[in-house]
Amino acid sequence: MFRVMIRGKFVGLDDAGRDAVQTAGGAAFTETGAFTHDGSFAAFTFRCQVPAGPDDGEPEATRKAVAALDAHGHAYHLLKVAVTDMRQIKIRQKGRRR
Repeated sequence: MFRVMIRGKFVGLDDAGRDAVQTAGGAAFTETGAFTHDGSFAAFTFRCQVPAGPDDGEPEATRKAVAALDAHGHAYHLLKVAVTDMRQIKIRQKGRRR
């Protein structure tokens, strides 16, 4: 599983687009993606969770996340993409002492 955060700026977002972004808002990582935005709807962060195949890496995760962003249909300028491979995250267990 990958978690991808895309930062960008909307281009020409109209009232219907603002309503759609507001509806798809949230801070959670989902497969369809969720938006957080500034008050003017100019800048945004898009959070997306992408399933990982055995040979998938950051480039594949980025392509899938951008495709999920494009599926929302809003014009944007891409500023930054950050990918986290959740398969590489190690969780320390509390209470395990020697």
